[in-house]
Amino acid sequence: MVIGWYVHHHGFGHVARFLAVHPHLRGPVRAFSSLPRPAGLGDAVEWVVLPEDADAVEHEDGSRFDPRHADPTARGALHWAPHDHPGHRARLARIATGAADLRAMVVDVSAEVVAFARLLGLRTIAVTQPGERTDAAHALAYDLADRILAPWAHGAVPAGALATRTDRVVWTGGISRYDGRGVERGDAERSVLFLGRVLDDDVRRDAEGLLAAAGWRTRAVGHDADSRIDDPWPLVTSHTVVVSAAGQNSVADLAAAGARAVVVAQDRPFDEQRHTACALHRWGLARVAPEGVDAAGIVALVEAAAADEPDWSRWQVAGAAERAAESIEAMLP
Repeated sequence: MVIGWYVHHHGFGHVARFLAVHPHLRGPVRAFSSLPRPAGLGDAVEWVVLPEDADAVEHEDGSRFDPRHADPTARGALHWAPHDHPGHRARLARIATGAADLRAMVVDVSAEVVAFARLLGLRTIAVTQPGERTDAAHALAYDLADRILAPWAHGAVPAGALATRTDRVVWTGGISRYDGRGVERGDAERSVLFLGRVLDDDVRRDAEGLLAAAGWRTRAVGHDADSRIDDPWPLVTSHTVVVSAAGQNSVADLAAAGARAVVVAQDRPFDEQRHTACALHRWGLARVAPEGVDAAGIVALVEAAAADEPDWSRWQVAGAAERAAESIEAMLP
C-alpha cells in the first residue's frame, strides 16, 4: 500500500517540502505533479507527471480556448476547475487511476484535489499555508480534510480559518530540507546575500552599490536563470545577513541556518508572505522591509539586522519534517 502526495507546481516551495518529508515516511510514495521528477529522487518514490490544466488550447479549426473564461471557479466555490479543458479532465483521471492502491493522499496544495481525494474515499491530509484563507474553496478543503498540516510554529501566524478546526490541525513547525545539516559560519564579516528575486533588479543593484561603498561584500543568487544554484546552503550560512522572501520554505531555511535576515514579502495569493512577515516582525526573528522599500531602506535594514541575535528555535524547524511524517502515518488504516 502506497501513500499518495500531490505536489503543486508553482514555485519550488511545495516540492522542497515534499523532498524534506518523504524520506521520513516508512512506506513507498507515489507523487502526482505537473513538475518533472526531481533529480536524485530515490526509487522508493514513483513520480506521476500530470497534464497541464491552465494552458490555452488551440482547436483544429483555429479557435483558441482560454480556461480563464470557462468558469474555472464554479462561481466562487472552487479555485480552478474550468469547463471543457482536456488537460484538467485528464489530470483528475490520472490521479483517480493512480489512487487505486493508495492508503492516503497528502495534498500540497489544491482545494480541488483535496475534495477529489476525499470523494475517492481516501484518508486526506491537506497542507495549508498562512494568509486570509476564508474563501469558500478553502473552507471546503478544510472541512473535507481528515487532517490539516500547518508547517509553521503554533501561534506564530494567525490563521482564522483554522480556528474552528483545531481538532484536525497539526502545527509541525517550519519544514526545511536543511534541518540537521551542519552550519559553517566562516569568516565572512560584513557580507550580504541577496537570495532569489526579492527586489526589482534596479533596487538590488543600487543597494549593492551603497553597501559596497559602506564596506560590505555582496552576492546575489537566484534572481535570474543564470544565477540559480542548486544548493544555496553554504551561502546562507556564511553571510552576515541574508535578504530573502517571506515564503514558508525560505523562512524555514533561514531558521535552520540561524540567519540574521531581512525579509521582503512578495505579492502572493491570500497575502501569504505578508502574514508570515508580520509574524517574523512580532517575534523579533527578522527585519521586515516595508512595501516599496528603496535601496537606502535595504541598506538601513541590513545594518540593523547585522546586530540581531534572533531566536530561530521559536520557528520549530528541528524535527519538523519528522513530525509531519508521523502525523501523516498516524492517519493510515
